[in-house]
Amino acid sequence: MAQTLTDTKLKSLKPKDKLYKVTDGTVGGLHLAVSSTGNRAFRLSFRFQGKEQLLTLGVYPEMSLAEAREAAMTARK
Repeated sequence: MAQTLTDTKLKSLKPKDKLYKVTDGTVGGLHLAVSSTGNRAFRLSFRFQGKEQLLTLGVYPEMSLAEAREAAMTARK
């Protein structure tokens, strides 16, 4: 099971050689993608008509973790 993300955890994430994602255990499919340049974006993975889709919700820190969770829950509805 994925751990619940916190603001402290998000601030401490460092860029790596390749893009990687850190999942949030609160909302299914919500994760933070960290690029090799250090950019961080909240994304929501979901399936539509049998195909995996990816929705970018916003950029961290302009969008807070609470706002990203709310946007993910709204998008899931």
